[in-house]
Amino acid sequence: MSVSTAAVDQAICTPLPVLGRDVTVPLVTGGEVGYAALDYAASAPALQRVWDDVAAYAPYYGSVHRGAGYLSQLSTDLFEKARETVAEFLDCRADDQLIFTRSTTDSLNLLAQALPADCQVFVFETEHHASLLPWKDARVSYLDAPRTPHQAVETLERALAARDPYGPALVCVTGASNVTGELWPVRELAAAAHAHGARIVLDAAQLAPHHPVSVRDLDVDWVAFSGHKLYAPFGSGVLAGRADWLQAADPYLAGGGASRKVSRREDGGVDVEWHDSAARHEAGSPNVIGAYSIASACKALTEAGFDTLVARERHLVDLVRAGLAEVPEVRVLSLFGDDAPRVGVLSFVVDGWNSSHFAAALSAEYGIGVRDGLFCAHPLVRTLLGTAPESQGECGAPEASPGEKSLNVIRVSFGAGTPDEHIERFVAAVRELVTNGARWTYHTENGRCVPAVN
Repeated sequence: MSVSTAAVDQAICTPLPVLGRDVTVPLVTGGEVGYAALDYAASAPALQRVWDDVAAYAPYYGSVHRGAGYLSQLSTDLFEKARETVAEFLDCRADDQLIFTRSTTDSLNLLAQALPADCQVFVFETEHHASLLPWKDARVSYLDAPRTPHQAVETLERALAARDPYGPALVCVTGASNVTGELWPVRELAAAAHAHGARIVLDAAQLAPHHPVSVRDLDVDWVAFSGHKLYAPFGSGVLAGRADWLQAADPYLAGGGASRKVSRREDGGVDVEWHDSAARHEAGSPNVIGAYSIASACKALTEAGFDTLVARERHLVDLVRAGLAEVPEVRVLSLFGDDAPRVGVLSFVVDGWNSSHFAAALSAEYGIGVRDGLFCAHPLVRTLLGTAPESQGECGAPEASPGEKSLNVIRVSFGAGTPDEHIERFVAAVRELVTNGARWTYHTENGRCVPAVN
C-alpha cells in the first residue's frame, strides 16, 4: 500500500472531534457504557472546533449593529463576516442575499410569506413537514411520491407543463431525505423548474452536513438549512438566494433592525421605510453566536474536505447496510431502491417488533440513541409502509391512533463525528435483540415506550 493510499484510508477511518464523544450513560441491566449517538439527522453534536471558537468569542460578546463600543463593533464585524463565510460555503452568486434565521423551518416559512401574489407551489408529498406545510397562502400542488429519480423529474415536468404559464411558481424539494437518506436529483429538478418558468428552493437540512452544496452548480434559486444539523447547535439557520422576492415582501418580523426610518404622520400613524438588505428580515437582536457557530462549522467541514467526509460516510453506510442485511427480520426502507446513493440516514422496521419498543431497548440496554416515529414526514413514511395516506398519527410519538400501533419506523443516522465502533455496536445490538429479544420489560408512559421500574 502506498503512503498516499494509507493516508487516505486513515482519514476515512478518523471521525472529526465532537462534543459528547466521551459521555457515558447508565444501562437498565446495570453498569454504564459510552453513549453511541446515532440520531444526527435530528441534531448533530457540536464539532469541538465550533465549541472552541464560540468559547473563545464569548467574553467579547456584544450588541450587534449600531453600537459604538468596541465589543459591539467586534461582534458586528464577526456577525457580518459569518454571513460572508456561509455564503462562500454555499457558493452563492454575487447578488444573492443570505439571511440568518432560527432553522430550516423558519427559513422556509420566511420564504413562504415572501411569495408573490397568486404564486403556485409544487412540492412532493415526500418532503419533511418543514417543506410541506409553510405554503398555506399559496396555491399548492402536492406531487405523488416518485419511485426513481428519473420519475421525480418526469412528475415535476408534467405538473409544471399543466400550470398557468403566466403566474409565478416555486418548486420546493429536499436534497436528501430525512427518512431514507436518499439523494434527490436536485440539478435536474432545477433545470425542469427553470425550463417552465418556475423557481426552486432546496431544503438542504440533511444534505449540507454530508455533501457540498453549491447554489451555482445546482442552479437553485434559494437554499435553506439548519445549524443544529451542521454540527453547530446554537439555534440558527440560513436562507440564501435571490433577493428580489425577499426585497419586495414585507419584513418577516416587524421591529428594530428591519426598519431604516420610522416617522410619525400628521394623522397619528407612522410611516416606515424598510431595509432592502438581509436586515429587512432579521428584526430584533440577531443570534450572533448561532451565526458564528454555523460559520465555524462551515470552515471546519471545508478544511476537512468533503471528498474525505463523503468517502468516510459511504464507508459507514456500507457497514450499516451490510450488517442489517444479515438480519432477515430487518427491512430497510427506500424510495429509489437499495442501490440509490444516500447520506448517513437509514430507516427500517423489524418483523415482530414495534419500532418504539425496539428503539427503547437499544437505548436502555445498549446505550445507543436512535429515533423512532414518523420523523415529521408522515406522508412519506405511510407511503414507505404502504399505509393509507388518510391515516392519522402524531409526529414523533411511538403511540399512534387505535389500529396504528405499528405505524412507526426506526431511524439510524450518523456523520462526520461517528466512529466505526458505534456502528459496529449498533449492528451487533440489532442482531442480538432480534435473536434473543429484550432483556427488560417496557411499557408506554406519557406517550413514550420506556423501561418498566422493577
